[in-house]
Amino acid sequence: MSGRKYVHGYTEREAERLSDQGETLAGLLHDDTRYPAGSRVLEAGCGTGAQTVILARNSPDARITSVDISQISLDAASKRVKAEGITNVTFEEGDIFDLHYGPGSFDHIFLCFVLEHLAEPRGALERLRPLLREGGTITVIEGDHGSAYFHPDSTHARRAIGCLVDLQREMGGNALIGRELYPLVAGAGYRDVYVSPRMVYADASRPDLARGFTELTFTAMVEGVGDEAVNRGMMSREDWERGIRDLYRTSRSDGVFCYTFFKATGRR
Repeated sequence: MSGRKYVHGYTEREAERLSDQGETLAGLLHDDTRYPAGSRVLEAGCGTGAQTVILARNSPDARITSVDISQISLDAASKRVKAEGITNVTFEEGDIFDLHYGPGSFDHIFLCFVLEHLAEPRGALERLRPLLREGGTITVIEGDHGSAYFHPDSTHARRAIGCLVDLQREMGGNALIGRELYPLVAGAGYRDVYVSPRMVYADASRPDLARGFTELTFTAMVEGVGDEAVNRGMMSREDWERGIRDLYRTSRSDGVFCYTFFKATGRR
């Protein structure tokens, strides 16, 4: 598959969710991603720019080229970056599988929440590798919905998450891809591959995470595929709504929610 199919859609609400996610997870996922002045950085699959803003803030003197296959997303990303006063990012429409840049055009390549939407994630990594200079680095970040666990437990909530996993699989993606990052990146020919798990843990002592991640990021993401899941008979409307209520329930004072992201780095 060239390009990607986005299971969550391109609605304004989804753009808001991505922004909430980016800001909530900025420290956990991105604090150790900083590029030197003058570095040529390719952000492959920038979406609506939620990660772009964080990349640019962390590396204000790097030269970032952010590409995406969706012009709608690029327009939103450009608006977001301009609103932040960021000037070191250039946006271009492009397909990860067919980019026009020459060999060795970049010092670093960055992908975040992209491979999960691709039918051929290893192929995408293989296509990107020649664009790196010798010794250049790649950073890949993905989640894994199978890593979610919570209290109080709920079979309805687990089934709702399972509906999202199933829908994404049917669209050619993989919502469980986080656990596969090491073999994917190493198998695509990168060396010195290292994967670090990044756990989000939210309880009443971490109200910002309970709100920003449990509610506004994860549960909102699952909730967004509700109509599709119900219309296709994957769950009844009553069971679906109970599952979503139970997920929101985990953000209350006696609730707990855990989820793990995986961050891989490698070198050409």
